Amino acid sequence: MSYAFNTRKNILYYGDNLEVLRKYIQSETVDLCYIDPPFNSKRNYNQIYNNIGSEDRAQSQAFIDTWTWDEHAIEGYQEILDNNGGRFTKQAIELIKGLTNVLGKGSLLAYLVSMTLRITEIQRVLKPTGSFYLHCDPTASHYLKLIVDGIFVPNGGDYRNEIVWCYTGPSAAKKDFPRKHDTIFRYTKSDKFIFNPNDVRVKYSESFMSRRQAAEGKAGIYAGKYEREPGEMDAYKKGKLPEDWWSDIPSGGQISRTERLGYPTQKPEALLRRIISASSNEDDTVLDAYCGCGTAVIEAQELNRNWIGMDITYQSIALILRRLEDTFGKATADSVILDGIPKDMASAYALANKKDDRVHKEFEKWAVLTYTHNRAIIHQKKGADAGIDGIAYFRTNNTDNAKIILQVKSGGNKMYWKHVFATPGVPFWLLPIMIPVEIIGLFTKPFALMIRLFANMVAGHFVSL
Repeated sequence: MSYAFNTRKNILYYGDNLEVLRKYIQSETVDLCYIDPPFNSKRNYNQIYNNIGSEDRAQSQAFIDTWTWDEHAIEGYQEILDNNGGRFTKQAIELIKGLTNVLGKGSLLAYLVSMTLRITEIQRVLKPTGSFYLHCDPTASHYLKLIVDGIFVPNGGDYRNEIVWCYTGPSAAKKDFPRKHDTIFRYTKSDKFIFNPNDVRVKYSESFMSRRQAAEGKAGIYAGKYEREPGEMDAYKKGKLPEDWWSDIPSGGQISRTERLGYPTQKPEALLRRIISASSNEDDTVLDAYCGCGTAVIEAQELNRNWIGMDITYQSIALILRRLEDTFGKATADSVILDGIPKDMASAYALANKKDDRVHKEFEKWAVLTYTHNRAIIHQKKGADAGIDGIAYFRTNNTDNAKIILQVKSGGNKMYWKHVFATPGVPFWLLPIMIPVEIIGLFTKPFALMIRLFANMVAGHFVSL
């Protein structure tokens, strides 16, 4: 699918963000880009640095968080060094060459090559007044800053802030100080950029305000040193611009239960609200090239910004669509332009047969989530589960529910689903019904109709959804 980019539309791209950036996003059309690129920081740092041990390829994770020196990394590395078309700055090229000598050709260099390719495109699509926020953890932040410096600064951009997002919580650390912060680098494309200090002010502490109040007139510790102007306290009541360390925004398990999705790298809405409010205006365009569970998209929608989201996994796309519908209503979700999602048999076959180890489970995810209107739970690992790909729940009456277990198969000229239906009150082992359904059912038979059919067959009663 190809069409002229329209900054007045909200667009969700399913696919590799490098391909999407190059193919669809025109230069200087984006006001703000925030990315939180995945990196497996839970691995031992010495393993990452020295490339010790086996590399686990991503199987059915919600995001690709393990990096290997494979054909994709080699292709990207060669593209940077060849610099055909002059995409890359001299500094970025020399930096990658130098890091190769330091790090060797392993997982960390593969990650940095991937970031160089994509941040180069992000710099291109930003407007001259645009800003870029790169969210990362301390494992690779020092390398990433060098990468962004080498891309933005030679092109007239500037490094503005290293924001340290601090949080607290339990820790099992015994030999180190608990790691409880993320790093967010802020860059601008030029020295003329959008920044709205009054939109992100925070309150002064009560103790600070009390001291300032006591200093008015001739009382308090400041008595006799100077006279306050009339209404000077009014300025303090407006609050202050947050420092470059943020400790007032909770993370992880401290995120509100109503906001929590169970997504492994979910960031709080307050964090994205502050970033978007500070560096964009209403009707501006916000880009998240690794949109994950879609917090940047949700906040951009809430703050009346246009937005562009991209993700390589359909699990993320489905979650964002569901989140938009739950938060803003079906009309908002339906108004989103979707690109890269199969809409016919040919594109479904293409996804099933895609030769890319990074996304080899995407057909199964897409099939399960599409068939259940993005309501199923993706089964993350296979083994003794007999190949279960997803589980969906439905109501059997006003007080009870049951589940349907979904298995997706793709191979050769046959692509079909196997549905195992279970209902309360009947032993599961008596009920397995394997019903092959041609994949065309995705496009012709509503999920509710299929569930009712199975319910009538198995339990003899009508399912109300």
